[in-house]
Amino acid sequence: MKTILVPTDFSEQATYALDLAVQIGKKSNAKILLLNVIEGMRSFSFNTMGEAESATGEEAFIVKKLIDQTREKLYDLKESLLKEGIEIESLVEMGNPYQSIGSVVGEHDADLIIMGTKGSSGLDEVLIGSNTERVVRFAHCPVITIKEKVDIDSINKIVFATDLSDDQSEIVAGIKRMQDQLGAELHLVKVNTPNNFHTQRQSAEEFKKFIDRHNIKNGHSHVYNEATEEDGILYFAEDLGACMIAIGTHGRTGIMHLLSGSLAEDLVNHSKMPVWTMSLRK
Repeated sequence: MKTILVPTDFSEQATYALDLAVQIGKKSNAKILLLNVIEGMRSFSFNTMGEAESATGEEAFIVKKLIDQTREKLYDLKESLLKEGIEIESLVEMGNPYQSIGSVVGEHDADLIIMGTKGSSGLDEVLIGSNTERVVRFAHCPVITIKEKVDIDSINKIVFATDLSDDQSEIVAGIKRMQDQLGAELHLVKVNTPNNFHTQRQSAEEFKKFIDRHNIKNGHSHVYNEATEEDGILYFAEDLGACMIAIGTHGRTGIMHLLSGSLAEDLVNHSKMPVWTMSLRK
């Protein structure tokens, strides 16, 4: 791992994300790339002095002030982390956060995104359509979302929620890399629901084939019975304790996204534990 991208809005949750990135960066010798996106204004091109070339008059003054204030905050963040002995760079972008994050991932070849999220529920969850959820759904690298401060040494178990299908090679490879970095046990869990029930014997055979196919080490298999997949994953992780939840997500859009739902996005919204996701979208 070479580069960890941390989008920040300077909130408490973003601070937790940066703290986790520093911990992982120190273990993997990775650089941290701090990104702040100034929303609500059109995109501008910048000259070598960091000035918005296409802005004029009052607009140019407002843009420059916003940029200067943001850079000062990022500078203070970097200064506060000098003692950690880790390389940190910072960027300021203007425009849509999701699009900016995607562009930065590609331009800087980021290996991992770590971002804070407050989560939401009920009507807010439907209306918000948060940038975090879009990043989780479409990012071309793994994403870790967190709500609370996390001590990396306390994460000794990763819960990998899987349906044991054959098209998860990249997902499993990514999870195994995270497992190695954390020195954690890997607990594969398949949730039995009333509409998708497999017997214990069927599941045991499927788990053995899956573990052998992907050469999983220090792994354990579990079947958990619950009314819904989301509740089953959350309850199993809570019962196990000291966990990070890992799951693959898809890149469906529009009506297909609404019809199929997104288990990964629901977990990001509702889990108090860190959630590692990786998109299955090609």
